[in-house]
Amino acid sequence: MTSNVQQYFDELTEDRKQQITVIHDLILQLYPKAIVDMQYKMPTYKAAEGWVALASQKYYISVYTCGAHHLENFKIKQPKIKTGKGCINFKPGREMPIDDLTEVIRHAMDYPKG
Repeated sequence: MTSNVQQYFDELTEDRKQQITVIHDLILQLYPKAIVDMQYKMPTYKAAEGWVALASQKYYISVYTCGAHHLENFKIKQPKIKTGKGCINFKPGREMPIDDLTEVIRHAMDYPKG
């Protein structure tokens, strides 16, 4: 992890840091050789052609992917969780559906173009 990414994590409040660390650890568990760097002021994880990014937004912890097609199954399985065109927005402190999030991460990393 670069010093910029570490600084990003260090500046988070403790509750947000815990939640983002869960996602960070999940990504690195799935893709231990992923390149972790700051892109667009967010920790970004790249493996081959795919990528995902994390952000602590004002009201959400967001997981960004490179397209809406990565979220199709997630939206069906988790209709109550807010999503955008290519991102998932988790409310801080709420439990995250790790299995469904894992599916999104794998799809974004392994099938970036669809």
